[in-house]
Amino acid sequence: MDVQVGDVLEMKKPHPCGNHRFAVLRIGMDFRLKCEGCGREMLLPRIKTERHIKKIWRDGQLV
Repeated sequence: MDVQVGDVLEMKKPHPCGNHRFAVLRIGMDFRLKCEGCGREMLLPRIKTERHIKKIWRDGQLV
């Protein structure tokens, strides 16, 4: 899956704050994501993250 630092991911399941969009801060074995609603950062395994991606936004456009 073509995900880059700076992309915004729309996930299938929401964060507990209710937001579905997360900014990508770091990529590797794990993804460091930042919730665009509450600003909390989290580290998630790559496999789990890629499975839950619904849409990828890059520079305001759908990829």
